[in-house]
Amino acid sequence: MIYHYPHKRAKQQACQLGVTLLELMITLAIAAILVTLVAPSVQTIVASNRIAAQINDTSAAIQFARYQAIDKQTTAIICPSSDFSSCNNANWNLAKIVFIDANLNNQRDANEDLLYSTQEVVGDLVFTGPANTVGFVESGASLNANASFIKLCPSDRNVKFARALNINQQGRVRLSRDSDNDDIHEDISGTALSCT
Repeated sequence: MIYHYPHKRAKQQACQLGVTLLELMITLAIAAILVTLVAPSVQTIVASNRIAAQINDTSAAIQFARYQAIDKQTTAIICPSSDFSSCNNANWNLAKIVFIDANLNNQRDANEDLLYSTQEVVGDLVFTGPANTVGFVESGASLNANASFIKLCPSDRNVKFARALNINQQGRVRLSRDSDNDDIHEDISGTALSCT
């Protein structure tokens, strides 16, 4: 016959619980080193993703406006707006609206439907854009005689995060690129972006 002694097993398990102060200090030191090494790269990834999301959202709105102009064979406008009714070209951080400009006055009137809108830029990002609306005619070409340029910079003016959208006279939208691999994107003419 086999006898079990539960009180001996309970004593053995009780000895296995917990960590020593030295083990805890080593674990905390390793965690602190990892946080110090990883935190800056995580912040860089988060900042880069926020900028990419905002620039992609604006690019989608611009391309939608161009598509609407071609599809409906009319003039389509995209502009920043504080109330989703009127254009406020001075502040490209506002929400952007797309509408058909039936009377060609570069403003959204009561009888002109809102076709698309984006959210307002929040946080520490700064959009700059043209002083007038961005528009497209029925061929898809830009209303503006010169190419339009919309730039996004972080508020700390770190130019390595700056991105831009270039809209040529034919109405095509192109995202800025870092063609010379110096970690700074260039505009359509090849000039490095600046956040000053």
